Amino acid sequence: MKINKSPWLHQLDKDRKIIKPDKDVETDVVVIGAGIAGISTAFFLLKNTDKCVVVVDKFRLAHGATGHNAGQVVTYFERPFHSIVKEFGEKKSADAQRSIEATWDDLSDMYTEANLSIPFARFMGYDGYTTYSQVLENLKDDLLRKRLGLPSHGTLISEHATFIDKLTPEYSEVYQIVGQSEVSRLLETEDPSFVAVSKEQKGVINSALFTQEIALYLGKQFGDRFTLYEDTTVNKAVLRSDSVILDTCNHEIRAEKVVLCTNGFENFSIFDARGLEIDSRFHEEVTGIVARMSGYLEKMNKQPTAISYYVEPEDGFANMEDPYFYLTRRMYEYEKGQEHNLICVGGPQHSIADREEYLYEFDYPEEVLKEIDEFVKKVYDADPNRKIEYQFTWHGLMGYTSNMIRIVGAEPENPNLLYNLGCNGVGILPSIFGGKRISQIIRGDKLEPMIFDPKYD
Repeated sequence: MKINKSPWLHQLDKDRKIIKPDKDVETDVVVIGAGIAGISTAFFLLKNTDKCVVVVDKFRLAHGATGHNAGQVVTYFERPFHSIVKEFGEKKSADAQRSIEATWDDLSDMYTEANLSIPFARFMGYDGYTTYSQVLENLKDDLLRKRLGLPSHGTLISEHATFIDKLTPEYSEVYQIVGQSEVSRLLETEDPSFVAVSKEQKGVINSALFTQEIALYLGKQFGDRFTLYEDTTVNKAVLRSDSVILDTCNHEIRAEKVVLCTNGFENFSIFDARGLEIDSRFHEEVTGIVARMSGYLEKMNKQPTAISYYVEPEDGFANMEDPYFYLTRRMYEYEKGQEHNLICVGGPQHSIADREEYLYEFDYPEEVLKEIDEFVKKVYDADPNRKIEYQFTWHGLMGYTSNMIRIVGAEPENPNLLYNLGCNGVGILPSIFGGKRISQIIRGDKLEPMIFDPKYD
């Protein structure tokens, strides 16, 4: 069996000092979770308010989903846009999409304010399709996006695609027919089963290293108002009408507000002084997906990229719940002074039950590595005889909300509890967006309702 070894955690400062509370603590806002969501929330709270902020995590900084992803930065939701419009209406859906796309600027601002120099690349990325149904879903979304004034992705369809005659005239403004070689070139594959490609802005970043560097910046810039406690388990959160109390085994943390920036699977309980069923509803809202990824190094002779490959369901990858692989390529310094490109590939994943125990120390299944290796050689690397040495194999737990939309905002039953959670598979930009919106809520801004607002049916 392979071990769970993430390339992102490999680059973190192993000598960074870890502190735990040594007495009871009082603060204005306590944030549970020290991943990109929690640290982004702290960043915007410290920047936009005068609040004192404590961030607490039961593990180490960025060692959850933030340190166990493929490093891909995207603006799309992991469900069809037209289905979001059907659920929430055109205006709210379009506003949500614009908000996530505007978060590129917030990410850049964080980078600039913290004076970061770690690698971050933004570019045109691609999604490749093999079936008519995949292409049709994409065209439906793109046509709707265009009508609502959102950026249109545009789809290129190979002249050899067998379904061209099925496409109705209404979609003609959002696709072009091109040669198969153009589709293959953009997707960097020789596999002829990929007959269409769409494009959109994407990026790659080590979100764990980004989170670490932002936390270090906060400690220097706001040292009198910011504290980070790691290896500190929260057992329960008690909500009162004017405050919250966190039980961390040996000590209590008292605050005006608590913000949950977790994946939803921490084994702590939420108690409300009025006996409201917040705890059970919260834990029922989020389910878990364990994603598996593998990575290898190659010469740094290609530009960064991020490509998603939607394979045919019957294409031999029977163990996948969804026929979908994603690949990122980015500059990576593995050994001091030795720069490589790191190729990260993911896809195989499985669901877990609510609160089922998941440990990052679990071994990495050999059959998953084999499945990813088969995909790489069939689609991306195009050399079935080449033996690839995978320096990294890792898995991570992602929290999925019931409707696959991030939860950002105050708990309807008690506004002293706020949420910025729900990775839903594509969590970097939504985490940053959520952190900024939480700061606006706590500052007292009057905000328009959004699809991210917590609510109960």
